[in-house]
Amino acid sequence: MTSVALKTHLRSPLMARLIPYLALFAGMLTLAGGTSFAKTLFPLIGAEGTSAYRVGISAVLLVAVFRPWRFRLTRADLGAVALYGVVLGAMNLSFYMSLRTIPLGLAIAIEFMGPLTLALIHSRRPVHFLCIGFAVLGLGLLLPLKSGAGSLDPVGMGLAAFAGLCWALYIVFGKRLSHLHAGQSVALGMSVAAMAVVPFGVAHAGAALLNPAIIAAGVGVAVFSSALPYSLEMVALRAIPKRTFGVVLSAEPAVGALAGLVILHERLTGQQWLAIAAIVAASVGAIATTRSDRVRIEPA
Repeated sequence: MTSVALKTHLRSPLMARLIPYLALFAGMLTLAGGTSFAKTLFPLIGAEGTSAYRVGISAVLLVAVFRPWRFRLTRADLGAVALYGVVLGAMNLSFYMSLRTIPLGLAIAIEFMGPLTLALIHSRRPVHFLCIGFAVLGLGLLLPLKSGAGSLDPVGMGLAAFAGLCWALYIVFGKRLSHLHAGQSVALGMSVAAMAVVPFGVAHAGAALLNPAIIAAGVGVAVFSSALPYSLEMVALRAIPKRTFGVVLSAEPAVGALAGLVILHERLTGQQWLAIAAIVAASVGAIATTRSDRVRIEPA
């Protein structure tokens, strides 16, 4: 195919419709792959050090790109940014710490309960009670009610659940910053998150964080688990309705489980795959039947 023919093909109406969805799926894949790669750094610098790299380097990149000092902030804005950043940092740190003992796909599924609960908390439609039923079923299938090869670590589950709570609060506090420039709020929020998380990483990993080879790996984690997925999702959001965006994004637990299987060799039981399917179904149902102005499930 010649270059002219390729350009014509890419500009066709079909490709114009497909490219945003391809960008969204690519964002999900890079996020899952980046997080899987991040987990391989745990033996070297721990979950705390890896989280410090992700948040700290992401903050530097976002500040360099968006230059948030160009916009004025009120005292109320500063307080809202501080809350937004603290929950963003807590979400990242607790999620990475949960990955020490539970598989990636299951951690994402449990974390998804946070925004899913937020989406359903004021629901009164019968279909939403069905969604709640699927969510409860999925969570129930994951609970470590009996010991065995398929049981999950309660501490890991608790940390993933706390990350889900922080995700819900991140959405709530993020709405309070909706009047600000999007790049400004994200850059400032990530900077506050870095101030909250980096001390934990330094306390745990110490001088190991200064190893050039590990720093290079940390840059890769920040790019593939934050900067690149965020950029691809921004491309997708320009052309995909928010409701559809949220429905597609609901597949993240399944994508994470597949990434964990391929990269980390994390094998799940049939019951755990069923739990992921139930939580994905609950999320899809909740988003597909919620008013579009209330749909917002966006990763940090």
